[in-house]
Amino acid sequence: MRIFLLGYMASGKSTLGAALADALNCAFVDLDELLEGKLGMPVGAFIEQKGELSFRKAEHEALVSWLEEGPKDAVVALGGGTPVFYDHMALLNEVGRTVFLDVSIGELAQRLKGSTDRPLIKSQEDLVEFVAKHLFERRPYYSQAQVRVKGDDLEVKDLTAALGDYTK
Repeated sequence: MRIFLLGYMASGKSTLGAALADALNCAFVDLDELLEGKLGMPVGAFIEQKGELSFRKAEHEALVSWLEEGPKDAVVALGGGTPVFYDHMALLNEVGRTVFLDVSIGELAQRLKGSTDRPLIKSQEDLVEFVAKHLFERRPYYSQAQVRVKGDDLEVKDLTAALGDYTK
């Protein structure tokens, strides 16, 4: 059983993913952390030095490699943009269960307020407008997820309920 959590920055993918993996007694993988290990630097630094397209290529290679070599039972927190590139949603829907953590724009902006480690939002003055525009662009990809869990205060029990028999 492979479960892929997707959603916008600060939607809770890493936090909920770790807790869900613990509840299911399986491995947890944060794709950004995996990438940082392979790249030898933080994601933000890599994007600043080499650009987003180079990052997306490295992200794709790391994801495909993990899909081939990673554990069969795992919860994976994807990067916020991972579903948008390289037809990842079709691939992920074939090999596991995809779950869209659908958090409101206002809540996402609040969580991101003051964040300095996210390269896409460092210089954004109107964070709500930026998140709304970006989420609008990504929503068609996120909407391809097999499961959608909506809410600003999501908990592991919400995920396990939405996943139903898949986790058994």
